Amino acid sequence: MVNGGATALTLTSAGRSMSAVDNVVVITGAFGALGSAVARAFGQTGAKLALVDVAQPSAELQRDFGGAGHMLLGGADLADVDAARKAMAAIAMRFGGIDVLVNVAGGFRWEKIEDGDIDTWDSLYSMNLRSAVVASKCALPAMLERGGGRIVNIGAGAAGKATLGMGAYAASKAGVQRFTEALAEELKDRNITVNAILPGIIDTPRNRLDMPKADFTRWVSPEAIAGVILFLASAEAAPVTGAAIPVFGRG
Repeated sequence: MVNGGATALTLTSAGRSMSAVDNVVVITGAFGALGSAVARAFGQTGAKLALVDVAQPSAELQRDFGGAGHMLLGGADLADVDAARKAMAAIAMRFGGIDVLVNVAGGFRWEKIEDGDIDTWDSLYSMNLRSAVVASKCALPAMLERGGGRIVNIGAGAAGKATLGMGAYAASKAGVQRFTEALAEELKDRNITVNAILPGIIDTPRNRLDMPKADFTRWVSPEAIAGVILFLASAEAAPVTGAAIPVFGRG
């Protein structure tokens, strides 16, 4: 089980102070390297977690989060409106609402335009941008019922300039940043903040495999990114909305 140890997270929503054990945190893409690190960070605060992914949870995640009042939802395609609506409704029914949504779900593909597949653009749009938009839209009713909340999206540092082979990925992540700004404007008077993290290269097993000669110590760890997300979900971050925060490590 994941519990104890970290500083308790507290949100203040519509005049209602919520202790860490009252916070309901939804994490999409929760079964991957970054998503699971974010889950463990929030788990240390005592929050109630709803971990959602199109994949199925590993035995380790089942062991760590299968109890202790958490919820694991595998096989949920959050780019599909009906699937996302059902997932968020099930979470709200189980826990009584949603306080924090962290949109980690996404994907990456390096591919040049000339000899690449045009479907790559649709695929990365769906994984990186559409899933965040749909999940946020479907979570909003449960969040507004609680009187406010936090949404944190995962953009990318690479969205600022598309280098060779990064066109589809950079375009989809740039869309995440614009979506973050637009939704923040919509919700700024309703006690919901919306912010984005822009990671550099993340130190994951897959990235180490793909770039074996790189200096991994210069990359940003999933745990470091999770720490920034925890801050954005806290009461102290209430004045911060519509922001895009670079988290590059030393890369």
